[in-house]
Order: sequence, then C-alpha cells, then structure tokens
Amino acid sequence: MNETLPPCPECSGTYTYEMGALLVCPECGHEWSPASPEPQGDAAGSRVVKDSVGNVLADGDTVTVIKGLKVKGSASGIKAGTKVRNIRLVEGVDGHDIDCKIDGFGPMQLKSSVVRKA
Repeated sequence: MNETLPPCPECSGTYTYEMGALLVCPECGHEWSPASPEPQGDAAGSRVVKDSVGNVLADGDTVTVIKGLKVKGSASGIKAGTKVRNIRLVEGVDGHDIDCKIDGFGPMQLKSSVVRKA
C-alpha cells in the first residue's frame, strides 16, 4: 500500500482514509471526492450581496430599511427609515441574507432588497 492520500482540505489533517468513492477526515468529519477539487477559502468571500439600489454590502455595515415591514407577533412592525447597525451577511432561509439586531425588536433576518446602505 504505497499510495498516500491527500490531506483534508478543511482542516489539513493528515489521517484521511477512503470510504467507498469518498475521502474522509476523522479529525473534522469532512467528506470529499478525490476526483473533484474543492474551492478553498475564498468561496464564501466571493458571494456578493447588494442592497436595493446596488451598493455592495459587507459585515458590520449600517443600513436603513426602505419600506415598512410587518413582523409576526408585533402590532407595529418596522417603520421605513429605521437604521440597523452592525449587520452580518449570512446564507439565510427564503432570501433573508442579512442577520441583525433591531432596537425594540431584537434579533432578526432581513432581505437585502428592503434595505439601503447608510
């Protein structure tokens, strides 16, 4: 058995082993196919999120809500013009790609199409 298996692309662990057609890292549990090279590192950073007018958003930005939003369980909702500070960009559910905390409402997720960079 002279073949050496490549290190894990996630954690660079050297104790990889074969399991059927996949390679497995016992240190982090990552599974990958040796035939297809995986994008490393910059794949998550290459995703571009833009606001309603086309400005590129980044983690930590301050945005302004451009239209009134209804919130389940709240009688008033979020008014247009509400500033949201220190946003985080996430892979959200149903198009919600901004994770934030709004004063008076708490943590929630917003769609980038309803905000404008402040």
